[in-house]
Amino acid sequence: MPVENQTKRRVPRRIAQAVIGSLKGGVVPRVGLPYITVGRKAEIDALLSDVDVISEGGASFRFIVGRYGSGKSFLLQTIRNYVMDRNFVVMDADLSPERKLTGTKGQGLGTYRELIGNLATRTKPEGGALSLVLDRWISGIQMQVQEEMRGAASSAQPVPEEMRGAASSIQPVPGIMEGMDSFSSSAFSGRVAEKISLVVNSISGMVHGFDFARLLTLYFEAEQNGDDAQKAKVLKWFRGEYPTRTEARQDLGVNVIITDEDWYDYLKLFAFFFRQAGYQGLMVFVDELVNIYKIPNSVARNNNYEKILTMYNDALQGKAHYIGMLMSGTPQCIEDTRRGVYSYEALRSRLQEGRFSVEGARDMMAPVIRLEPLSPEEMLVLTEKLTDMHAGLYGYGSRIRQEERVQFIQMEYSRVGADSHITPREIIRDFIELLDILYQHPEKTAGELLKGQAFGNMPTGAVGNSFVKPENTDREDADELATFTL
Repeated sequence: MPVENQTKRRVPRRIAQAVIGSLKGGVVPRVGLPYITVGRKAEIDALLSDVDVISEGGASFRFIVGRYGSGKSFLLQTIRNYVMDRNFVVMDADLSPERKLTGTKGQGLGTYRELIGNLATRTKPEGGALSLVLDRWISGIQMQVQEEMRGAASSAQPVPEEMRGAASSIQPVPGIMEGMDSFSSSAFSGRVAEKISLVVNSISGMVHGFDFARLLTLYFEAEQNGDDAQKAKVLKWFRGEYPTRTEARQDLGVNVIITDEDWYDYLKLFAFFFRQAGYQGLMVFVDELVNIYKIPNSVARNNNYEKILTMYNDALQGKAHYIGMLMSGTPQCIEDTRRGVYSYEALRSRLQEGRFSVEGARDMMAPVIRLEPLSPEEMLVLTEKLTDMHAGLYGYGSRIRQEERVQFIQMEYSRVGADSHITPREIIRDFIELLDILYQHPEKTAGELLKGQAFGNMPTGAVGNSFVKPENTDREDADELATFTL
């Protein structure tokens, strides 16, 4: 994965603005990640090995565990962008008080709707790509039929009489029928309908597959008839927005809707369908798992953990195909045996680390991947990338030298508790603030700011500097106290 040697590559201003603004605000940008990605090679390699398994018909389920600001969301976005380039469909959602995996007030369905709303592909990475995927599926089959019929036309075999005749009401994609005067639209539409049926029939045997296949057929028919209203109704059903079965039956003639209990089954159906539609598979990213940990009611909390167990078992027992699940959370929400994931014994016994896994020698093939802190050398590389990006964005020559960046990293890592508490988010926000001040105050130098009292000696408890090491500048007072006697 190309993540190094991109520092000198010119970053478009639009992307640079998004990256700098997002990082300064403490959130992960959705664009421009290859320009700033450093480290995490072992974690990325482990997750990319899962991608190969998924594309071959398998499934995977992983947890990404790390402290707030340690890079969990960044890693998820990096993998998201990579698999989109590999022709995967991706979905992502952040859990919240209104979005869980299951709940009595439709919180699970809320998560499903968020996932479908954020459905993205390589050609539409910003989300909302469901209609695009369905249209691409139909047009892809039409083009495939076109090529087959052109091949038949160029052969020596005579054209069957039944493939001549009046035009059909089916409307192929514009340009599809060009150069096909020897064939009728009815023959073309018949071939397309036949191939659509093959895909639909392959899905109908799965759980809830019959109704899912029926909706796909309705969408195809609406597309061919130019019925945009009917297409909108089908998309509404796929998005889980029908509140009652009665309304769905009146609009579409189907007697089922997507509910809080079965939305995960429809994700598996989508994954299988996406493969038939020409994609490699489906990757699902779920962040902020801590919101399940925060559920006060133990029964409701365990119901969510039961849903996770179902997903985990499906992936590892071969019941799901062409789908990968990535969930991220803090160590507390995973390891707490009273309220965390490990409070559910069936999950704890499956996910807990063995006796041989230690810091610096983690098992990256395990279902739980723990993020190790980035090294000072990796953070130094990142500050260099950010320096060049910031200078290119605002059009000025870089005013911070390599040795000053080294000094900055040394100061950050010299904080008390930095070895276990400092995170990339804190360091990045501090560094971007330093760059902003240097840009806005040309009379200042990086050396002056790094030596200044404001940067190095904020009071204990100040925001972002809870672990600042206090300097003992008054040795005389300390010596007097040390020699005090009664």
